[in-house]
Amino acid sequence: MTVRKNQATLTADEKRRFVAAVLELKRSGRYDEFVTTHNAFIVGDTDNGERTGHRSPSFLPWHRRFLLEFERALQSVDASVALPYWDWSADRTTRSSLWAPDFMGGTGRSLDGRVMDGPFAASAGNWPVTVRVDGRTYLRRALGVAVRELPTRAEVESVLAMATYDMAPWNSGSDGFRNHLEGWRGVNLHNRVHVWVGGQMATGVSPNDPVFWLHHAYIDKLWTEWQRRHPDAGYLPAAGTPNVVDLNETMKPWNDTAPAALLDHTPHYTFDTDPD
Repeated sequence: MTVRKNQATLTADEKRRFVAAVLELKRSGRYDEFVTTHNAFIVGDTDNGERTGHRSPSFLPWHRRFLLEFERALQSVDASVALPYWDWSADRTTRSSLWAPDFMGGTGRSLDGRVMDGPFAASAGNWPVTVRVDGRTYLRRALGVAVRELPTRAEVESVLAMATYDMAPWNSGSDGFRNHLEGWRGVNLHNRVHVWVGGQMATGVSPNDPVFWLHHAYIDKLWTEWQRRHPDAGYLPAAGTPNVVDLNETMKPWNDTAPAALLDHTPHYTFDTDPD
């Protein structure tokens, strides 16, 4: 069984294997397919039209499926690899081991945001940014520049306390757990982290930065924590809702899985903090 661990607890070998698998997916061209898919849904998801990956109730199951597809791709390279998660409520600074040269590499230089160290730096030669929103072909970051502070654990707790998954109008104006976690309302969790990292992470082609997967693995973990705290509060809406994905309605682009089939993560993986 795949166990997703806190990145702060990974061994040097686990980091090396994860990075190597990511680089192999990039070399083969499979990585960029994930970037293309994500950007298409960022562009297509709108508050007043069809929305699947973002600004909608299916934000969480859609990304759960997206991460599963990526994790399986990694495991086709190295079966021992699992997606780690980045608890940004604990590892809150640019000095975190997450940003060390043996893992994600650090922030970008002030001149142009170019990441200068680590395995994904342009100088290493293994990470050309080919699915992009501008002409720059290198990984960019600006850690803590556009937004100074990452979310705190107290802010996370305030969102986990919300008892309703989602509610009308089922978009970025909704109240409830999903939208506050996604970050369009309230303390702003998920969206704020994207902006804190900056560079490609602040755009629709955010998976160009491998930290995307660690961020979303933590968002996924927060969903499991919310489910554990509110066992009687399920996914909404149930049925008959225009432009959004209902409980038993399949999600694009796969068209073979509904949110109902993804509410329980344990058939696919566990987290290192899951109860026995």
